[in-house]
Amino acid sequence: MTAPNFTRTVLGVPRIGPRRELKRAIEGYWKGSVSRADLDQAAAGRRRDEWARLVAAGLDSVPTNTFSYYDQILDTAELLGALPSRVAGIEDPLDRYFAAARGTAEVTPLEMTKWFDTNYHYLVPEIGPDTAFALHPEKVLGDLDEALAQGVPARPVVVGPVTFLALSKAVDGAGDPLDRIDELLPLYRELLARLATAGARWVQLDEPVLVSEAGLGLADTAAKAYGALASAAERPSIAVATYFGSPGPSLAALAATGIEAIAVDLVTDPAVVDLVAGTPALAGKLLLAGIVDGRNVWRTDLDAALAALGALSGSAAALAVSTSCSLLHVPYSVAAEAAPEPAGAEGVRSWLAFAEEKIGEVAVLSRALTEGRPVVAAEFARSAAVRAARGADERLNDGAVRDRLAALRAAGTGRAAAAERAVAQRDRLGLPLLPTTTIGSYPQTGAIRVARADLRAGRIDEAEYVRRMQSEIGDVIRLQEDLGIDVLVHGEPERNDMVQYFAERLEGFLATDNGWVQSYGTRCVRPPILYGDVRRAEPMTVAWITYAQSLTERPVKGMLTGPVTILAWSFVRDDQPLADSADQVALAIRDETVDLERAGVQIIQVDEPALRELLPLRAADRPAYLEWATGSFRLSTSGVDDDTQIHTHLCYSEFGDVIGAIADLDADVTSIEAARSRMEILDDLNGAGFANQVGPGVYDIHSPRVPAQAEVEASLRAALEAVPADRLWVNPDCGLKTRGTEETVASLRNLVAAAQAVRATL
Repeated sequence: MTAPNFTRTVLGVPRIGPRRELKRAIEGYWKGSVSRADLDQAAAGRRRDEWARLVAAGLDSVPTNTFSYYDQILDTAELLGALPSRVAGIEDPLDRYFAAARGTAEVTPLEMTKWFDTNYHYLVPEIGPDTAFALHPEKVLGDLDEALAQGVPARPVVVGPVTFLALSKAVDGAGDPLDRIDELLPLYRELLARLATAGARWVQLDEPVLVSEAGLGLADTAAKAYGALASAAERPSIAVATYFGSPGPSLAALAATGIEAIAVDLVTDPAVVDLVAGTPALAGKLLLAGIVDGRNVWRTDLDAALAALGALSGSAAALAVSTSCSLLHVPYSVAAEAAPEPAGAEGVRSWLAFAEEKIGEVAVLSRALTEGRPVVAAEFARSAAVRAARGADERLNDGAVRDRLAALRAAGTGRAAAAERAVAQRDRLGLPLLPTTTIGSYPQTGAIRVARADLRAGRIDEAEYVRRMQSEIGDVIRLQEDLGIDVLVHGEPERNDMVQYFAERLEGFLATDNGWVQSYGTRCVRPPILYGDVRRAEPMTVAWITYAQSLTERPVKGMLTGPVTILAWSFVRDDQPLADSADQVALAIRDETVDLERAGVQIIQVDEPALRELLPLRAADRPAYLEWATGSFRLSTSGVDDDTQIHTHLCYSEFGDVIGAIADLDADVTSIEAARSRMEILDDLNGAGFANQVGPGVYDIHSPRVPAQAEVEASLRAALEAVPADRLWVNPDCGLKTRGTEETVASLRNLVAAAQAVRATL
């Protein structure tokens, strides 16, 4: 195969819209206020604008098919005819697609979990004995036709067969999905032929699973698959993209096949430079050098990047400068941050590069490589000046914080044994068997959003905002009392996001105005930027929680976000170890727990849903991570007395690799996602010796369906087969912020009724 090499590209782009335009269009379609035609028009506009921006930036190969209405793995399942059979009866293809993603009143959705070690979530395909693969390439071909018609040098992007099957889940007694790769390869060959006929010169097949622990054993599978695809008579040139780490033995295996290009991540693991240099078979390939970080927001050190590219000279037939992974994981543009920086964070934005700026860095490095550094000398000078200013900034080294941490580490942290704490807490709280609670957030009503917008715009003052939020808290407390819930929450109306809220109140963080990043589907977040040493200036939640507690005799949980999750859902400084940053955040959270306890709060929840998310992809690196991650959590929660009950919450991850760490957190109560995974997690916890209290989610809040009381009762009885009643809590599997009020009330009413019915039988 022959195709002209390209010199600069990115592996993917954000797709939700700089102002979340696509999010609003999709949610409007779900509500019936946006027609299918208008939705398609909005999506086409997003694609057109993105491609035009990439061409204008000078990229000579532009990724297409990176757009999605929900998720790229779900798109691949649809492409390969692997949507679950339970949605087959839905006639409209788009509604069928959304049913697999979100569920309906009659259909349960696919399970959701984290995309490697990122904060993006993907939907897990189900491969059963009756799964009949068949090619449905309309979306891929449609995107290609659109791009070519606009004069775009299009490179369709598709998840590769090895990654698709490795990330799929066997159901109904089926064997390992990877055993069926021979059934997929003819479909991929057919897709390649269709793309070639349609005018594609290149295709990018993403195989990030090859950098993971599982990928260490998949080199032969990858070699077999790409040997077969490369031998196709009609096809575009093939670029296989690996990212999020080192491809290890798969690099040589792929290089030995007839594919034309391989993309490698040079940021996550700098040792990949040496791996590339030691792989002779790359000499005939195009190497996509992922030297610009696609996951973090700091400006690239252009001098260091150019040096790394120079070290690769001669290792491949040609180099194309690229991002380390898709830019899906970063916001659109720093230029969208128009408001002045907040006090204490002045000048930090000059250190940043979002997607648009990273695309520019790719172009600068490519020009330096192909035309010589003098052509872009001004850009290199600016890069060096920013790097020097950042390195000298005093906010990166707070001696008081560092000294206090050192003293705490030396003294050690810990509480009494869990069994002793449980006795003290039972005496203090007096809760019934199977106590009911919720995870923290309640639906964000229109009134909440209006109040927040009014405060930002200056139409109301802080006092009026507090009054409105207290009114919302009062409504939520009364609702929970009416429903009969045992342990209440204040509903978090004052919080825009469970991480951003705290980042805005901690020194060392910068919150963005428009730094939206897709988390899953239409769910978007604005990850804050941890740029310096962290300090808590004053209490962050005490006033809200004590107000809520004043309205009821039932216990109200204090709600905090844990240090690992704050790191995982932020863009974190890259100039010190993550463990150090985590402990600084933990110190701030510790101070908050102590203040809550002093204010009379009896139960404090410190959420760590991202514990699994930051787990290194290679097993050899995991023990060190788990040691500091669990230690940081214990640092944040060990300042309170033994009769104060510490809860934590984990959700939407494959927990098998961190089961022991969940126990090591030593929280008194752990609520954990279990609805979509059908309580499988409980047996895993028991196998790891977990003996504390647990609240397995008894219904899935990421679907709009209301679970029937009988369904919740069945989940509870299944949970009781693994956990004794005196250790079992009853709760949804996540917060309720994204749900509507009507469905929330109906679901919780059934939850409480189910708990009472099962409790009566014990």
